[in-house]
Amino acid sequence: MREEETKRTSQNSKMQQFFRKRWVFPAIYLVSAALILTAVLWYQSIGNGNSANDPSDYGTSYQDEPTREVNSAVENFAMPVADADSVSVIRSFYEADATAEEQEAALVSYNNTYEPSKGIDLAREDGKEFDVAAALSGTVTKAEKDPLLGNVIEIEHKDGVTTVYQSLSSMTVAAGDEVEQNEILGQAGKSLIHEEDGVHVHFEIRKDGTAVNPVDYMDKPVSALNEINAEKEAPAKEEEGTEDAEKGAEEEKGAEEEKGAEEEKGAEEKGTEDEKGSEEGKEKEDAGKEGKEKGNSDEQSEASISTKNA
Repeated sequence: MREEETKRTSQNSKMQQFFRKRWVFPAIYLVSAALILTAVLWYQSIGNGNSANDPSDYGTSYQDEPTREVNSAVENFAMPVADADSVSVIRSFYEADATAEEQEAALVSYNNTYEPSKGIDLAREDGKEFDVAAALSGTVTKAEKDPLLGNVIEIEHKDGVTTVYQSLSSMTVAAGDEVEQNEILGQAGKSLIHEEDGVHVHFEIRKDGTAVNPVDYMDKPVSALNEINAEKEAPAKEEEGTEDAEKGAEEEKGAEEEKGAEEEKGAEEKGTEDEKGSEEGKEKEDAGKEGKEKGNSDEQSEASISTKNA
């Protein structure tokens, strides 16, 4: 027992001696501070890792918003074929300001009737079939067979632009499909209304339902349609304003002439009435004179009769 007590006493004395040293408590303080700081940093790192994937930490949730393609490439109109070098234009778009010869070449004849071409016809020199491709990316709104036009595909694009592909012998897309630019739509073929063109594809570009010349927009963006249409509308509005001004001047001149004619007619009618009044006055004066003369003759007759009786 004494040995154990002696041992405990020696241990306590050693501990007391250890804690009596000056560097012990500062060392304990520094170690404790280091442990606490390490624990805090570790806890924060865990919290940041979990909140990185939580959009609610930013105050707004973007889960319901549609994703947007920020750096989407601007597409230019491309030839509606897989190999543009293998085809050529065999029938042009009908232009109102073209020469008579060019307009005649752009007419489509069927059943003894002639209609202006609203697009361009493309064909190979050897007359063989070829792949028809999308001129722009968009949504297929129509893909069906027409008895006169063959297989017809219509694709809707942005800004009210639609591309049309006719005279196809086969189709690889259906209505509702999303297609990319240069994606194969089918094979070129024949149609009854363009029978003289043989194997070809009839291609149209429409802006808000109005057909435009596809050749004018090849290798140009869709926005070029708005710019060119604005340039065409400006002279038309100026011409319309000039016509309105000329029409207004003519109407004003006509109104003045009509007013002058009415005044002249009124003066003539007034002169006629005055002349008629003068004639009536003269007739009344003559009638008065005749009455007066008759009265005098009657008086003379009565006087003569009275003289005779006397």
